[in-house]
Amino acid sequence: MTECDPAELTARLIRCVSVTPDEGGALGVLETLLAGAGFQCTRVDRGGVANLFARWGAKAADRSFGFNGHTDVVPVGDRAAWTQDPFGAAIVDGWMYGRGATDMKSGVAAFAAAAVDFVRNTPPDGAVILLVTGDEEGAAQDGTAALLDWMTAEGERMTHCLVGEPTCPDEMGEMMKIGRRGSLTCVFTATGVQGHSAYPHRARNPMSALVRLLSRLEERPLDGGSAHFDASTLAITTIDCGNPANNVIPARGSATVNIRFNDLHSGASLAGWLAAQAAAVEAETGVSMTARVSVSGESFLTPPGAFSALVARAVEAETGRIPLPSTSGGTSDARFVRDHCPVVEFGLVGRTMHQVDERVEVAQIHQLKAIYARLLQAYFA
Repeated sequence: MTECDPAELTARLIRCVSVTPDEGGALGVLETLLAGAGFQCTRVDRGGVANLFARWGAKAADRSFGFNGHTDVVPVGDRAAWTQDPFGAAIVDGWMYGRGATDMKSGVAAFAAAAVDFVRNTPPDGAVILLVTGDEEGAAQDGTAALLDWMTAEGERMTHCLVGEPTCPDEMGEMMKIGRRGSLTCVFTATGVQGHSAYPHRARNPMSALVRLLSRLEERPLDGGSAHFDASTLAITTIDCGNPANNVIPARGSATVNIRFNDLHSGASLAGWLAAQAAAVEAETGVSMTARVSVSGESFLTPPGAFSALVARAVEAETGRIPLPSTSGGTSDARFVRDHCPVVEFGLVGRTMHQVDERVEVAQIHQLKAIYARLLQAYFA
């Protein structure tokens, strides 16, 4: 039987214009492929977002290996700056170009191709499950989260899951993710008294209060890191007041900070700390301060053990490298999966993701499929 070509599948997916939240036909391509291999496919759309659940094998099997990924992509940016059609999947000097080539249509193609060949050639004693969303690059409220909610309601279960996001900084096989930092954004709003800049004593300047607050937040590190995480970071991302006049002290201003935090904190504990700092500055300046916090994900860790070791052995067998267990980088949909089952992330080199001329080395797509195939074989051995 002819093997499923992951590079050809990647090209077909790239040609689907699936800029978040548009599905662009990508999930349809996957559904046709998987259904033809005996997978039971269900569209789990929610909130205008398209999602696909596919299972081969018995429902609620004792062993159910899951793959998770997304087919939505970020906008192309300056189209004129691309040397190739961002949705053309052109191959130049062994590299395939296109939006999503790295992040992460190649990863989805690799695990879909590996899963199809695996169940056709060596039907496992258990289930193979694929969760593919069209809402990872966007708000992510109706993507993998919707799939997992549906699984819970339907009694579906994965015992372990591999997320196929790009994880390697420079060389194939050098890194896997066993956790992620949490992410929190806080918008501070300061309300004072407007006045003439020549008579600042008659005003109450909200911008001065914001500067004082931001200085307090940055003056000392949040922590020094933990056993599996680097130190948490706080970044000031914007300061705004919309004031068009240079001789007017505004009545109101705002500032935004983003915190990437490790397992020494929670979103709630950091929200409390931020509110306390704002209250202290309000007491010192007389400027009213509010803090509006949104947490996009808590930190999590899949402790090193049998599952991460299984992934590492599959990677080493195909690349000759033992992947470093890491918790670096931004958030991913693994933050949702972690509440369902143990999860590890491994995928391609991510150097060009979200860039102009995003591209993937064609040989590495085949290598990634081989890693996923070896992982399936080892898991069900």
